[in-house]
Amino acid sequence: MQVESEKARRQPVVVLGTIGWDAHIVGAWVLSRALENAGFKVIYLGSLVSVEEFIAAAKETGADAILISSLYGMARIDCAGIREKCYEAGLGHILLYIGGILITDPEEWEETKKIFEAEGFNRVYPPATKPATAIADLRRDLGLA
Repeated sequence: MQVESEKARRQPVVVLGTIGWDAHIVGAWVLSRALENAGFKVIYLGSLVSVEEFIAAAKETGADAILISSLYGMARIDCAGIREKCYEAGLGHILLYIGGILITDPEEWEETKKIFEAEGFNRVYPPATKPATAIADLRRDLGLA
């Protein structure tokens, strides 16, 4: 009988919230419910969450991923240095996802995506991305698909 790995046996954990001074929580709340229905344990932080709070929650809960929502266009500022801060906290391996209206500059989406990938995000989603897309990506990235 083959023994399952610890990661395969336990429920995957994600930390989710809206970053910075952004109070738009409806999209993140909908995503949290969809993730729970898909079998993920969601640590939902709500709105007005700092990078440090995301990282502390991920470290405390042994999270597999941090999912950040931003709709007010300031995520470029709010997320500055996030991957380095994850490394400093011993979470260099953690998956980082972000989605929404991330910047206020009128540039093409692919340019916005490159900016956040350079900041260390594994996945970058445009506004109106369906929860099923992020869930499928999480399953794939965690080796659950």
